[in-house]
Amino acid sequence: MNLFQLRAFDAVAREGSFTRAAARLFISQPAVTGHIKALEEHYQITLLRRTARRVELTEEGIKLAAITRAMFGLAEEAQVMLEANRQLLTGRLEVAADGPHLVMPMLASLRARYPGVTVNLRLGNAQETLTALLSEHADVAVLTEVEPRKGLHLQALSESRICALVPAGHPWAQRSKAVHIKELDQVIMVLREPGSVTRTTFDDACAQAKVNPRVLLELDSREAVTEAVAAQLGVGVVSSVEVSHDPRVVAVSIIGDGLGNRHMIGCMERRRNLRLIQAFFELAPGMS
Repeated sequence: MNLFQLRAFDAVAREGSFTRAAARLFISQPAVTGHIKALEEHYQITLLRRTARRVELTEEGIKLAAITRAMFGLAEEAQVMLEANRQLLTGRLEVAADGPHLVMPMLASLRARYPGVTVNLRLGNAQETLTALLSEHADVAVLTEVEPRKGLHLQALSESRICALVPAGHPWAQRSKAVHIKELDQVIMVLREPGSVTRTTFDDACAQAKVNPRVLLELDSREAVTEAVAAQLGVGVVSSVEVSHDPRVVAVSIIGDGLGNRHMIGCMERRRNLRLIQAFFELAPGMS
C-alpha cells in the first residue's frame, strides 16, 4: 500500500478539490491526480467522481475517507505532540538530586519558563543519585563530587564548604569567628552515615588535620542530624548550601583544608543535545 497515494486521496476528500489538496500537500496538482489515478488503477476501484464544478466521493470513496481521516488525523496529532515537546510546551523530565537545596530553585525556574513541562524528582544520597543517572532512570542529575567518566557529561554548578552545626545555646553559636577544625578533636559529634558526601569530605579533612572527633551517633539524613543537634546530642556537620532556617540550631564556619565540595549537573553524553535536557542545563546559575 502506497501511503503517498492515500495521503493524496485524503487531502482531496477533505478539501473537495484537487487544487486545494495540492496546496495542502505542497505538491503540484498533476502529482495529486497521478497518485489517485494510480491508487484507483491498482485496486480497480473508483473513489472519486470528477465533475466540472467539484469532486465527489463514491460510496467506496466515503468508506476509505473515513479510514484515512482517522489514520492521518492520528499522524497529525503525533506531529503536534512532538512539535510541542520540541518547543518545550509539554514534556516530562526525570531529575535526580543528592539534596533539595540546589535543585529546587532550578525547578522553580524551569516551571516559570516552561510551565507545560512535568518534572519527576527523586532525592537520594550521592551514590543513589549517580546510579539513577547512569542507569538512565533520570534524564539529568544534580551531583556532588563526581569524578569525570566516559559517557558522562558534567557541568559545574557551584561550590560549598562543610560547616559545624551546633545548638543555638552552644558557646560556638555566640562566637564572631569561625571554628578551626582542630577544635573538633575529641568533640562528641553526630554525623551522616559513612559513604555520604558530607561525611566523606569531613572524615578526609579530619584525617588530613590529624583530628579525631568522637562520633557517637550516625544518621541517614540531614534532617535527622538537625534534630539530633537540636536535642543537644552532639555537634553535627552540614554543607553550607544545606543550612536550614531552624532557630534551634546554628551553622558555624570551619577553618581547615579539604572542607570544600563541588556541585555539578550531569547527564549522559549521548543525550546532552535533547532539547529538554539542554533547557535544564541552561538554568544553572551563571548560564544564559
